[in-house]
Amino acid sequence: MEARLNIFASPTAAKFTKRLNSASQAVVESTLPHEIQELVKLRASQINGCGFCTDMHAKDAVAAGETWLRLNLVAAWREATVFTEPERAALAFAEEGTRLADTHEGVSDATWEQVRKHFDDDQIGALIATVALINAYNRLNVIARTPAGGYEPGQFN
Repeated sequence: MEARLNIFASPTAAKFTKRLNSASQAVVESTLPHEIQELVKLRASQINGCGFCTDMHAKDAVAAGETWLRLNLVAAWREATVFTEPERAALAFAEEGTRLADTHEGVSDATWEQVRKHFDDDQIGALIATVALINAYNRLNVIARTPAGGYEPGQFN
């Protein structure tokens, strides 16, 4: 597969991506556990069919100590026994926050209640920002058809 557009070669797309990267620092520096950030980014990327981001976040998670078993089960997290209650709440939130058009209410009250049970206000803000950011990155890469498979952990650090 060949990219339709090299995002980094387009002055405007490159500036936009650079600013998204800067915005993501707020989440990286938050108290939302890094493992949850990666699980959320992976799940949203799977839903959106973003091979590049799926590849990136799986590899980054492994480099940070995550297991392939858990990563392989992210797409089937409801049936998997390897996720904690906070992780399950975050994964439900990621799905509902990514599939906004699938329901009239966006994130359901039941999911919000579970998120509220496990995370403080700052962590919830970081969770919202994570879902918003990864959906933006997914759209950039899916539209440009950025190929997947060649990402190296930490490549953009």
